[in-house]
Amino acid sequence: MSRDAAIRAVREEVAALHGELVRYGLVVWTGGNVSGRVPGEELFVIKPSGVSYDDLTPESMILCDLDGRVVPGSQGSERSPSSDTAAHAHVYRHMPEVGGVVHTHSTYATAWAARGEAIPCHITAMADEFGGEIPIGPFAIIGDDSIGRGIVETLAGHRSRAVLMQNHGPFTIGRDTRDAVKAAVMCEDVARTMHIARAGGATIPIDPAAIDALFDRYQHVYGQQATQEDHQ
Repeated sequence: MSRDAAIRAVREEVAALHGELVRYGLVVWTGGNVSGRVPGEELFVIKPSGVSYDDLTPESMILCDLDGRVVPGSQGSERSPSSDTAAHAHVYRHMPEVGGVVHTHSTYATAWAARGEAIPCHITAMADEFGGEIPIGPFAIIGDDSIGRGIVETLAGHRSRAVLMQNHGPFTIGRDTRDAVKAAVMCEDVARTMHIARAGGATIPIDPAAIDALFDRYQHVYGQQATQEDHQ
């Protein structure tokens, strides 16, 4: 695939996946953003700042280099990129395995972030998807790469694809953009479930060995790559 075709494909995917944030109720007004790395290039695509989700198109997405600078002359370059661009860029520079980054202020995950409390792994869906707790990252002011540094430092050596930045909200990463969006959807789902469970009393931890087994099976067996015997 040519460079231009690769950029176009990421523009289309990033624009479309913002609709999933709306579909799953993860965003309000123009808050939140999705970005995607351009394969084989030192570039990523991200949402423009303050633009309605209904008005997002592939052409309106912003192409940036891995320092977070808008690529001059590219489609959409007359607009300002998301205010979280520096954070996304820092993640891409320091986590080369990451192909997509998502940020929302989804209600239940942000409530845990407001308490500065990690979401404990007390349900199998968390073990499957995140391989343990969803950790808390440090408080950081938006505008430079402070948030990105907090994301990278918190997730270093961690299986979770989500981090709750204290007093702010969740950021998720993925091997590609769709994977990062899925992590954002699942992060909010388990945050809501655990909030409701805790309201009824103490919750029951899962043994670490069981978490490891659940995570391994979900990541390597679950889905269409599995054999018929595995599904039974």
